[in-house]
Amino acid sequence: MPPKKVALADHNDAIDAPWTPSLLAALNGQHLKIVRTSGSFVWHSHAHEDELFYVVSGALVLHFEDGAVHLGPGELCVVPSGVRHKPEGDAVVLLFEPASTVRTGEVPAGEAPGAG
Repeated sequence: MPPKKVALADHNDAIDAPWTPSLLAALNGQHLKIVRTSGSFVWHSHAHEDELFYVVSGALVLHFEDGAVHLGPGELCVVPSGVRHKPEGDAVVLLFEPASTVRTGEVPAGEAPGAG
């Protein structure tokens, strides 16, 4: 089967629900996801996985225990494994992370936005 093109615009309907990532592609055990953020997510960390946040549109603030990183369109930040963070803002974001990454880190899914 030949490779497929992925157009972000084709996934707008899949990102209507805030904090509910949609899988765009998988490669080498990694997932590329798109998510709409709205307001604040929970403080969490991923013990064994780094996580890349790339802002497509809008603005996102990644809060850390010792400061914050403000991201706009075309900007990205890699959160190293084990670092507690809290994403906040209204944006469309690409996430690049290992397929095994639990969206809420060590926080039970029921305590996180968009967990149902």
